[in-house]
Amino acid sequence: MIRRPRAILALLTGLNLLNYLDRLVVSAVLPKIQEDLGLSNFMGGLLATVFLVGYFVTAPVFGWLGDRMQRKWLIAVGVVVWSAATCASGLATSAGTLIVARAFVGIGEASYATLAPTIIDDITPPQHKGRALAYFYAATPVGAALGYLVGGFVEARWGWRAAFWVAGGPGLAFALVCLLIAEPARKLSSAKAPWLRDIGTLIKTDLYRKGVLGYCAYTAAIGAFSYWAPKFLYARYALPLATANYRFGLVTVIAGGVATGIGGKLSDRMRLKTEKQSDPSVVERDTVRGNLRICALGSLFGAPLALAAFLSPSSNLFFVFVFFAILALFLSTAPINAVVLRAVPEELRASAMACSIFAIHIFGDLWSPPLVGLLADYAPIQLAMSTLPACIALSAWLWWSPKAEISR
Repeated sequence: MIRRPRAILALLTGLNLLNYLDRLVVSAVLPKIQEDLGLSNFMGGLLATVFLVGYFVTAPVFGWLGDRMQRKWLIAVGVVVWSAATCASGLATSAGTLIVARAFVGIGEASYATLAPTIIDDITPPQHKGRALAYFYAATPVGAALGYLVGGFVEARWGWRAAFWVAGGPGLAFALVCLLIAEPARKLSSAKAPWLRDIGTLIKTDLYRKGVLGYCAYTAAIGAFSYWAPKFLYARYALPLATANYRFGLVTVIAGGVATGIGGKLSDRMRLKTEKQSDPSVVERDTVRGNLRICALGSLFGAPLALAAFLSPSSNLFFVFVFFAILALFLSTAPINAVVLRAVPEELRASAMACSIFAIHIFGDLWSPPLVGLLADYAPIQLAMSTLPACIALSAWLWWSPKAEISR
């Protein structure tokens, strides 16, 4: 059995890296898929939407189950499903078969993304929770970057189908290792507790609600940004697809990894600052508020930098601006997930994470990639992408919540 917290964190972080690699490899090879299967930009964007439909529709189910039973079995099943579906994506012969495969990738990833952070929260001391979440979520930019790098490298040599097989294979082996995790003791929600009652509690929690609303706007922008970036560089600056994937992946992994680490340290410092209060509930409230301020400031600086990147006349200038935009935007990664976990009662954390996933996708990047694709079908892709900084600015406004409360 795997009992050491660091070993559990390392395993779950490694799986999170594969999670985002499998998710973003489709973006790396999208232009070649479009050419081979004859897909419009709108249909290309729809591949992201069907993935998210499978993802957010099933996330609340896994959240409800995760609050009531052992999570490692749910995680293991999810890893098998998403890995097998990623491999199946490389066998697609039409838009329809590819859409079905991507939907199952979303279903598998929903269980993992919902439940893994709650295990990490259980095994980590309060003073190090921000750092642990930062390590876990650092796999987001690294995995996304590997999706671009691996996808671009494999596609250039063996074609776009092989990219999916290389991305999906490792997860099948890691799934079995998940079953060796020794889950820590925790308070479980009653199996008979009505799901709608739990949802009502979450919605009435001010800081949770405002955190998720800002997360929706943020995810709409980041989702479309990451999905269309290689195509933007390919179409706007005539960069070879492999070069576009390599350069954007390199910038993403460096800026995103550094920013995620900084965000985690800021989150821990915020808790140390608030621990001077004598009332534990006040400590939690002020810590959550402080995390939201970190998120707001990141988006406040990230919005104009993203706009400058999209309006850049050259690819080199684009990469300069996008580096600093990613640096600002990924400061939010650990703090916003700390808000989702800490603003709610302990027994509802899996449900809180699940409802957050449901909301940020149905109101966020479910519609943004196909909408940007539709705009790009009728206008220059530069104009279509330049709409995204407005969503980033909206997230900053929603996250600036000085008077909201938590629920206990």
